[in-house]
Amino acid sequence: MDGTPTPLRADETRAHDLVGVGFGPSNLALAVALRDAGSPLSARFLEQRDRFVWHGNMLLDGSRMQISFLKDLVSLRDPTSRYSFLSYLHRRGRLQDFINLRTFYPSRREFNDYLGWVAADFADVCGYGVTVTAVEPVRGAGGGLSQVRVHARDAAGRDRSLLARNVVIGAGATPQVPEPFQSLVRSHPVPDGPQDGPLVIHSNGYLAAADALARAGRVAVIGLGQSAAELFLDLHGRGVAVDVIARGPAMRPADSSPFANKVFDADYTGYLYGLPADERAALLRAFHNTNYAVVDPDLIDAIYAIFYQQKVAGAERHAMLTRREVVTATARPDGDGVTLALANLDDGSREERRYDAVLLATGYRRRIHEALLQPMEPWLTGGEVGRDYRLPTVPGCSVGLYLQGCCEATHGLSDSLLSILPIRAQEIATALTAAVPADAQGDTIRMLTSAQR
Repeated sequence: MDGTPTPLRADETRAHDLVGVGFGPSNLALAVALRDAGSPLSARFLEQRDRFVWHGNMLLDGSRMQISFLKDLVSLRDPTSRYSFLSYLHRRGRLQDFINLRTFYPSRREFNDYLGWVAADFADVCGYGVTVTAVEPVRGAGGGLSQVRVHARDAAGRDRSLLARNVVIGAGATPQVPEPFQSLVRSHPVPDGPQDGPLVIHSNGYLAAADALARAGRVAVIGLGQSAAELFLDLHGRGVAVDVIARGPAMRPADSSPFANKVFDADYTGYLYGLPADERAALLRAFHNTNYAVVDPDLIDAIYAIFYQQKVAGAERHAMLTRREVVTATARPDGDGVTLALANLDDGSREERRYDAVLLATGYRRRIHEALLQPMEPWLTGGEVGRDYRLPTVPGCSVGLYLQGCCEATHGLSDSLLSILPIRAQEIATALTAAVPADAQGDTIRMLTSAQR
């Protein structure tokens, strides 16, 4: 897969109109939009996880959504859709009870259940336990490119492939791990099994390791944003001693005021996209504190109160180590914990601290699409993604390659969030329908995924 188009295989001569990479909220919203519109397009989605789950390891007790339930998969596009959050509550028999809560913000656990409820209705178009490994060009009869081959691997390690006229990548993000921790971090900690080295994990694996962390003597949480705050409070509730370590000077409140929140409105996407690149970048910086490295004010109040009560009691169980940079992270020779070398950014001094475990609340990177599309590079112009989220391609390529959640620089801060899912899904669905010839829509293909074996 070096970018050279490969010929069609004799047993795979028909293609899907759409193959979706990933089946999280973004591509789920697209599947809903296509079904609500009665679209004749044939679609298949491939999801790496073995079932639908949304941030499963951060479904903490008491954690709530930071956006209104009205920003569900459909309501901004069609409030009458049967896939709305209100419809979900009605079907679950909890509509009146939810009304009595007098809130726009459901628990994160309930919203995950809502998303799973919708996803269950699309089990026929999603293959779970399938990891997409590459999108490869396929040579057409006239030398152009009208189809691609999507390569994947199922849970048993078997290679699979299918053809597509369009690909929509909504594969989410990968944990961002600071350099000092890259040789130590674990992707899948085994809380109750033998451990190979110290317990250093990213926040996306938190609940899987929560019991092991509860047995730790002292835990370092790296970061100063919403995840760090939630992890601190959960560990505090489990009786764990925690040091919060970060380069920043303090936990800062998220700006959730009405005017600031307009940057997450669907109309703002078109406005921002129409600006010159330098003006876009300036606005993204100006509204940075609506989404990044900030914390809900009520959590800040709760954490401050905990530190204050420590002073009252005269027993400092936790520490807030701000303006500190982790220079090195070293596994202790006895295998019991990690030693962090910290640089004080105020006076330049250094110190070493020992921890039984480290939690990285250091955010995510959204670059999965780059590796998947590497074989397609000869067919891409390298220009900005289109307003309809389609990557620009060279003449002779009619394949549509769309991105969901990777376009913040052009489409705004809402691109990686839930705020615009229904509108973006509708825009991509419209573009897909317009791009696929009517006489080709609905073609089927023998799907070679683990879901049918």
